[in-house]
Amino acid sequence: MTIRNRTIGIIAAGGIAAAAILTAVAAPAFAADDLQSWQKKIVQLVAQKQVYPRAALSREIEGRAKVRLTIDRSGAISSHEVLESTGSEVLDNEIENLVERLNPLPTPPSNISDENLSFVLPLAWVIQ
Repeated sequence: MTIRNRTIGIIAAGGIAAAAILTAVAAPAFAADDLQSWQKKIVQLVAQKQVYPRAALSREIEGRAKVRLTIDRSGAISSHEVLESTGSEVLDNEIENLVERLNPLPTPPSNISDENLSFVLPLAWVIQ
């Protein structure tokens, strides 16, 4: 397989789904603009930090996963849980590495009343 002839897509925290998940978890008084700005920062960070493992790429392994992240007020990831596995050991191992590279996430807006905030981050590794 020649990598130059393929488009490699890494899809992170897909817009509407992530917005619905984060909105459901955040306090109702949370300003919509603050929420959207914070979500956008998270999506951009994931896009920068997520990599396609060479072993998965060479074997054309694709996968999607869902990870619950819990962060504190500073944005530090205090815990994570893989809710849906990719079905591939190589990609699932990359989830662990990605969480380490993402820590800390952007600081949540001050409007959040929860001491800890949890949300689901959808991830995908796709060869197009």
